[in-house]
Amino acid sequence: MIIDSRTMESEDEESLLGQSEEEEDSELSDDALQEAFAKGLLKPGMNVYVERSKQFVNNVEGLKHCLADFRKDLPWVERLDMTNLPAEDVIFKAEGKVSSGKAGDVNADDDFQREMFFYRQAQATVLDALPLLNKHGIATKRPDDYFAEMSKSDQQMQKIRKKLISKQLILEKSEKAKKLREQRKFGKKVQVEVIQKRQKDKRAMMTAVKKYQKGMTDKLDFLEGDKKKGKDSSQATPASNKVAAKKGPNSKRKFKDQKFGFGGKKSGKKWNTKESHNDVSSFRAKVANAKGSKGAKKGAKGGKQNKRPGKSVRKKIKSRS
Repeated sequence: MIIDSRTMESEDEESLLGQSEEEEDSELSDDALQEAFAKGLLKPGMNVYVERSKQFVNNVEGLKHCLADFRKDLPWVERLDMTNLPAEDVIFKAEGKVSSGKAGDVNADDDFQREMFFYRQAQATVLDALPLLNKHGIATKRPDDYFAEMSKSDQQMQKIRKKLISKQLILEKSEKAKKLREQRKFGKKVQVEVIQKRQKDKRAMMTAVKKYQKGMTDKLDFLEGDKKKGKDSSQATPASNKVAAKKGPNSKRKFKDQKFGFGGKKSGKKWNTKESHNDVSSFRAKVANAKGSKGAKKGAKGGKQNKRPGKSVRKKIKSRS
């Protein structure tokens, strides 16, 4: 039994009629095949698939007729088609070489040569097309107030605009915060410098006050602060001179100055000399040894005796004075 491909195709077409028919046909075909196999009618090599050769139709006349229908006699402005050879290679010309404008001379595997060929061909097309466009009154440059037509909708562009504005506001806020931080740092630095300057001026004033109290100076320029810093003492007001002359050192300072002096060398007034060392005329044994004569002792016992008052009495006397 030989099964031809045509019979197989007919069976396939019949199988597409319905699902129930397909199931019945499949069951019948299976039963028929089983019976044929049981009878020994099916043997290896009997089922042969016949392949049909594909027929290629080259209808030249039909293609030309279709091309004639497609072709329309339109002006060049509507077509804008250009067929150009590549422009002259400037590099080859500068090197003294001759470059042919044929595409067959370009190595297709060389990417650089291929891309340069395309570039030169486009360049030649532009050079030939620009005069034609200007001749037909077609502008080749955009005007200054030209706005490109967006392919996106206005709603989408509004969203993009809002997003860009929000980003710009965030950047401005960050820059403002950064400037404020820098200003705070600078302000803190200036504040520290001002405090240090005040402390320095205060120490200088306290030092000047102590010198004035000790009588080491009679100037009161430090009382006027920064007003007198750039001025000489000759420019002092008469009122300040009167105050300085009137005030002067207090009585305690005058007493200490009179008693102890101002320190330093005392010009040797209390130094012993040979004559003063040998002079014993002022020596008194009673005073030196705290011993008096018998009469003096008797007189001291019989007469008035100067005793130092007690501590409580001395305090009362001191508080009265």
